[in-house]
Amino acid sequence: MKYFWLYVVAVIASLGGLLSGYDTGVISGALLFINESWNLTDSLQGILVSSVLIGAVIGAATNGVLADIFGRKKIIMATAVIFVLGSVMCAFAPNIIFLILSRMFVGLAVGIVNFIVPLYISEISPKHLRGTLVSLYQWAITAGILFSYFINVAFSHSYYNWRWMLFAGVIPGLVLFTGMLFMKDTPRWLISKNRIEEAKQALLKIDSNSDVDKEIEEVRQTLSDTNENNKFVFKKWMIMPFVVGIGMMFTQICTGINTIIYYAPTIFKSAGFDSNITAIYATAGIGVANFLMTVVAIYFTDRIGRKPLIYIGLTGIMISLFALAASFGFADMIGESAKWISVSCLVTYIIAFAMSLGPVAFILVSEVFPLSIRGFSMSICVLSNFAFNFLVVASFPVLLNRIGGAWTFSIFGIVSVLCIVFVYFFVPETKGISLEQIEYNWKHYIKPRKF
Repeated sequence: MKYFWLYVVAVIASLGGLLSGYDTGVISGALLFINESWNLTDSLQGILVSSVLIGAVIGAATNGVLADIFGRKKIIMATAVIFVLGSVMCAFAPNIIFLILSRMFVGLAVGIVNFIVPLYISEISPKHLRGTLVSLYQWAITAGILFSYFINVAFSHSYYNWRWMLFAGVIPGLVLFTGMLFMKDTPRWLISKNRIEEAKQALLKIDSNSDVDKEIEEVRQTLSDTNENNKFVFKKWMIMPFVVGIGMMFTQICTGINTIIYYAPTIFKSAGFDSNITAIYATAGIGVANFLMTVVAIYFTDRIGRKPLIYIGLTGIMISLFALAASFGFADMIGESAKWISVSCLVTYIIAFAMSLGPVAFILVSEVFPLSIRGFSMSICVLSNFAFNFLVVASFPVLLNRIGGAWTFSIFGIVSVLCIVFVYFFVPETKGISLEQIEYNWKHYIKPRKF
């Protein structure tokens, strides 16, 4: 197979998604049992769940520059080490304060990996496969979430249930670290550091038939045009890539995805499920749908494009959120059926998200920025992602208990409508366009809808 090694590299790097996905999903089940151990208030539950996002903001804010200095590979390996140590700290936490601090430490790895892995994959990928390969990262996130749900089910009957759930995060950390030992850094980063021979070897490893001299010259020309003397000068044309990048992070998060991932068992109990274990089993079904439907995005993102998938996904998200709001609002009238309507709405939501915003948002963010500041720019976008995430996740249990599920999910539904309008006017279609051509379009003020 022509691109065999390329796929191997992309799959191994994508294992970083296991880290992010596992941490995202595991707390949903663990929270039920942690709450039984320490009887947390609504506000403290929100702080515990969102504490990982505080660490993630720090990780995203500080490591974009480090990725440009030390390379993509070393930073990916560092995240694996942080995640292993943080998982052990969480499992042995003697009190809620230590657990919150430990989850903040794990969050450092989550914040780093969410920009460094898509960046790594986008820089090793040819333009006609870039969307598919970057989608592998989101698929790995869904695999990590699904793995965490299965771990939650497996240890839900154990005496030290939540401690085993959090400790199991050691596994994806070790797998990622071991895999990356055998990988090279990206050709584009090597060229930016004038390590031309290493870049040639990396390019030939990915595609033995590639015209490496031509590719290297294209990258060097792009670097010389935008990063003269290695000094970053912000220019007016760079505003739009940031509008797209940060806007897509808002769209991905503020339509409510992590209220579903983090709090699915809690939502199910609010909707009428009686026991923790039943709610966890129902949540595992959400994880299966999330994992399977991401394959749709992987298959179609380089075939029909990014924007059509986003439109389809946002429409499904909007409908499911308003339906979920209605199931809470008319729960007394609906009766016992309300909890099954809630399950159907959440499954529909996850299907719509997994085939669209899940992978496509990160694909776009990995594509729209100029090479010379791509690491820094992506870290800003991921920083905004976790900032939005923190606000949504920390406020959700309070909103659910204060204004109820009907109003809470209606708010997310309205946000979905606004995001459809944003995508239509401001987000370019990048399918089949080289990273260098995307940068050229921005420089020449070509409107996003004309790409």
